[in-house]
Amino acid sequence: MPLRIAIPDMISPSYFPAIAAVELGFFEREGLDAAIELIFPVARTFEELREGRIDFAGGAAHAPLYAFKDWRGCRLLCALAQKMYWFLVVRKDLDAKRGDLAAIRGLRIGAAPGPLDGLKRMLAEAHIDPEREVKIVPVPGSAGAGISFGIAAAKALEEGKLDGFWANGMGAEVAQRNGTGLLVVDARRGDGPPGAVDYTFPAFVATQAQIEREPERCGAAVRAIVSAQRALRAEPSLSTQACRRYFPAAETGLIAELIRRDAPFYDAAISAASAEALNAFSRSIGILSAPVACGQVVATQFRDLWKA
Repeated sequence: MPLRIAIPDMISPSYFPAIAAVELGFFEREGLDAAIELIFPVARTFEELREGRIDFAGGAAHAPLYAFKDWRGCRLLCALAQKMYWFLVVRKDLDAKRGDLAAIRGLRIGAAPGPLDGLKRMLAEAHIDPEREVKIVPVPGSAGAGISFGIAAAKALEEGKLDGFWANGMGAEVAQRNGTGLLVVDARRGDGPPGAVDYTFPAFVATQAQIEREPERCGAAVRAIVSAQRALRAEPSLSTQACRRYFPAAETGLIAELIRRDAPFYDAAISAASAEALNAFSRSIGILSAPVACGQVVATQFRDLWKA
């Protein structure tokens, strides 16, 4: 039976190195038979990991804390990419200015559990009450199996069911290209309050039990991810081949450009500073009870494999 690797959003550049590592044969080269699947939302992705029903999970680096209290029982194996990676998009007719979080006061903003944490924290740091001054809602149509959250958000914006959304790069790109969306915040590239860029990042995760039981397999998985990151940085067009089994035609045509933009962030390393920022963010939103050392968060025994 193939290794089961789950991610919470498929039609997206967010966790794409995991898809590419499977579809471009990098897991196979490491002697591992692996398959990618969608499990949404991200809290459920990590609950499935905790219960042993999947082998590895990709998702926001803070999200394992919803299933593994205070990091007990899991570790981050490597980063799938660097920096917080969601986009805030609003209706184009609002003529909002880039970086102006105040522009979403009073609006209906769609956001998924997990990504929502980053948005709420950014708003609070910008002195905007996320509970009273913004109506943050689920995205219509995003709960069904096989649905991409970002694509569902772009569709809901186009249909007038939302005033904006906080979602992945594919959703942001589709909304801008169809003329309904305007980009307000690109978190990865420094929009938003100071420090927001480092709240979280996309990570590849295993249980501590698996790391202890099968360190060679975990190391092979890290090498597969790093090889995929290296390949995508060198040739973003490989992403078109990697996504064909999962993406509709329109999004297949967009992915190479999105990967080209994100390629500089495809780095598997997790620095002590990144782990510290992640833990500070996790404590600020109430999902981590106390400071913990980097080694309690990150499987640092694989750090030599992070180098691409």
